[in-house]
Amino acid sequence: MKLRRFTLPLLSLALALTSFVAAPLATAQAYQAKPKLIVLVVIDQFRGDYLMRDRAKFKGHGFRLFTEEGAWFTDCYYDYANTKTAPGHATLGTGAYSDGHGIESNEFWDTSRSEDHQVSSVEDERYRLVDLPAELMPSNQPGAPADALKYLIGSSPRNLRATTLGDELRLATQGRAKVFGVSLKDRAAILPAGQSANGAFWMEPSTGIFTTSTYYMQHLPEWATAFNKSGEREAVAAEAMVPGTTQFTELVGRMPVTNRYELDFAKALIEGEKLGQNDVTDMLVVSLSPNDIQGHQFGPDSESEEQMIMALDGQLDSFFGWLDQKIGLNNVWLALSADHGVAPVPAEAAQLGIHSATLDMPKLFESLNAGLNARFTPGKKNDFFKSGQEMPYLVLDHKLFEKLKIDENVAEEAVKSLLPGAIDAQFPKSDALPLEERAQPALQLVGAYSKVQMAKGELPQTELGRELGHSYVDHGNWFVFLALGGYQMQNYRGNLGTTHFSPWSYDRHVPLGIHGAPFVPGEYHEKVAPVDLAATFASLAGVNWPSAAVGRVLTEAIKEPLHPNAAK
Repeated sequence: MKLRRFTLPLLSLALALTSFVAAPLATAQAYQAKPKLIVLVVIDQFRGDYLMRDRAKFKGHGFRLFTEEGAWFTDCYYDYANTKTAPGHATLGTGAYSDGHGIESNEFWDTSRSEDHQVSSVEDERYRLVDLPAELMPSNQPGAPADALKYLIGSSPRNLRATTLGDELRLATQGRAKVFGVSLKDRAAILPAGQSANGAFWMEPSTGIFTTSTYYMQHLPEWATAFNKSGEREAVAAEAMVPGTTQFTELVGRMPVTNRYELDFAKALIEGEKLGQNDVTDMLVVSLSPNDIQGHQFGPDSESEEQMIMALDGQLDSFFGWLDQKIGLNNVWLALSADHGVAPVPAEAAQLGIHSATLDMPKLFESLNAGLNARFTPGKKNDFFKSGQEMPYLVLDHKLFEKLKIDENVAEEAVKSLLPGAIDAQFPKSDALPLEERAQPALQLVGAYSKVQMAKGELPQTELGRELGHSYVDHGNWFVFLALGGYQMQNYRGNLGTTHFSPWSYDRHVPLGIHGAPFVPGEYHEKVAPVDLAATFASLAGVNWPSAAVGRVLTEAIKEPLHPNAAK
């Protein structure tokens, strides 16, 4: 008995010591429920139906990693009306729409910063770009570009009014989580990564070298400098058949090989920054831009678009295979989406009988100005609009109206009243012409909404009204939001190309695929939204939702958790 009394305390002590020694292992085991790395791949201008259209042609583990082995949501639609690159990327990162994150377009008039020019969504004159080639720096040396100074202006997330998933990872780990963004475009690298990202890298337009801003760092990291000097940039330009080009973004950026170039830089970043090798979750956003640059020129149904998609399928297969070897896909959460869709080329849609049409923007403003001058300044030829106009916003010159003592509501309502006639003036009455003489259907003006209306929420109680409300941001400018009918847009590239900007389904439809240990593979046809991605990943990662997030957790695609007391 004495032996047993002695033995039991020893046994208890042994068990206690065992538990103490094993505690770090238990913590490590628990951590496996969280990823070492989150990778969000955003394809610029990639409509959601592309994956279904080309599904049978995909090979390996590129797109099929999501459509065959991941959770694939076939019906993912943005719920706002300003379907452009900057707001789309901001939405994917923040889980909010423009009324929450503050980004309504790629460029906009911000009266607090300039009355002379639009500012880009990420432009920030307080910072400078780093480590640019000497020939781009302002100097007296022969051959220096006359506009070299503009390349010095840095970029930052100063306009982003909400946190991102990456920001919340940084906050939850007291800054130990590492978050980065990579893209050809500065806005696509910066906005989805967030306010507190460790870095964002993008390509300098003329040379194609990767750069960043002093908002993040004073000089490029050694690994990035080494990548720029590796010769890959020159090889990519040669493969695109424009060796030595000084128009890298325009000529090389629209080629499939540039996606590989971006993904190779992402690999260098993962290795150089040791992402996925910490005791917390790191995050990388990679935005692939070539599809957008090419898509505007040739449209979504072109042979070149097909070639781009199939090339990207193989490039993603290679990248994901590299991630599997480097970190292990069981330790990575992957997401695939896009910032917006795109319309077909108007002329091609019209051939099928679709009521597709284009609007000549210069003629529209000529007509509007004539009407405004007749009403407010008879006999004069004032220009009542800011320069650089692009659908769907018609931005008024508020200084001119204020000088004439005309308030914002009167000015915007005057523009609204003139729009129907200004649009109709571009086209003869179709019904009065023989069918063979009708160049295109008359444009349909679905609605025009003033900034004053949008600020007050005086919008239709319809799906369109909700989308308009989600698109509203106040930067101090006066504007009218113009909504044309489906498949109708401003003239783009002489009607040979196409664009995106509208509230219609083809511009809002994007893919959403997620892959990782917590997700149930399958094809899901419930209607979801890109804002759901940040909510879902934040919930599973155990961090706060981004500050303005409005999505939902995609519980239908999440495995049942293994509770500690579950039967073994």
